[in-house]
Amino acid sequence: MSREKRIFLAATRQNDGKTVVCIGLLMKLRQITSNIGFIKPVGQRYVEFDGVKVDEDAVLVSKIFKSDFRRLKEMSPVAIERGFTEKYLDKGGLDTLISNIKNSYEKCCEGNDLVVIEGTGHAGVGSTFDLNNATVARILNSKVVLVAIGGIGRPIDEIVLNQALFEKEGVEVVGVIVNKVLPEKIDKLKVYLEKGLKKKGIDLLGVIPYTKALTTSTMSQIKTGLSLKLISGEKFLYKRVDNIVVGAMFPHHALKYIHHSSLLVTPGDREDLILAAMGPTITKDKKQLRISGLILTGGIPTHTTIVDLIKKTDIPVLSAEQDTYTVASKLHDFVVKIRDTDTEKINIAMELIDKHVDVDRMWDKIS
Repeated sequence: MSREKRIFLAATRQNDGKTVVCIGLLMKLRQITSNIGFIKPVGQRYVEFDGVKVDEDAVLVSKIFKSDFRRLKEMSPVAIERGFTEKYLDKGGLDTLISNIKNSYEKCCEGNDLVVIEGTGHAGVGSTFDLNNATVARILNSKVVLVAIGGIGRPIDEIVLNQALFEKEGVEVVGVIVNKVLPEKIDKLKVYLEKGLKKKGIDLLGVIPYTKALTTSTMSQIKTGLSLKLISGEKFLYKRVDNIVVGAMFPHHALKYIHHSSLLVTPGDREDLILAAMGPTITKDKKQLRISGLILTGGIPTHTTIVDLIKKTDIPVLSAEQDTYTVASKLHDFVVKIRDTDTEKINIAMELIDKHVDVDRMWDKIS
């Protein structure tokens, strides 16, 4: 296998912000060398791209760094589509999968000084088909950086648990990045994380503060993610949502919870709430709170007079057949994925890595 540097980026569990950290690292590492390759050997969230099933993170990286990453299929050699696990347990095929991963890696590393390998979930994900993160890191002879989520006890427990599986495969964990730490606790946690991890022989490479801007979504993303119907305001679906308010109270109470860039979720027949939320936009009062959008629930038709008023505003309005509680629950569980068009988020990711992660130290450890 070739002699370029390589680093395997894995998370201790889902939704630790690994993809955002990966994008930020790629942006920062380009200041050290512009010759960087990327591969996500095993992907569990795939999309159809030019007739080929590839992991969505590979597509994301390909779009962001289009001048550098042109071999999309090689960047995602194994996409876990529906029925993949059952088929594997029935018929096997590990040798073919390993061969595909190795061949794809060799193509991704051609002409590059560094290859960033993104894992999928924690160290054990993929064990059912014998290709968990620890195994793939061993196959590609790569050192590992783990991404965990803020705290002291829980992240250290999870890091040690993940490290054990990597060590079982003979893979070295060179360091840890702890993500999504409350800004006011970052100094204190850094001290105790360093103490706790040092006892386990693990290096703390960085502590990244929780940044709300990275967790916000647009009305367009919510529409697509929850498969909602558009009533009006297609031109304004770019609006970001910073706060979600469930409208199941009198308007004067609801308005206490509505802030700038709020999304109001309310039954389609709660015309009192709808009008109250729309008020500042209708009156063109720019000093009052202005919402980012409405979701009308229950499949209940809103009176035509209200709909006509809505269409005169810059408020995007979506409709859901489900009841308010169901929609609110889905919004609560909705995971916002960074997109190639999220220039602000991409820049924030790089700034966070630049300020809070010792990239030079990581570079030395993988050299």
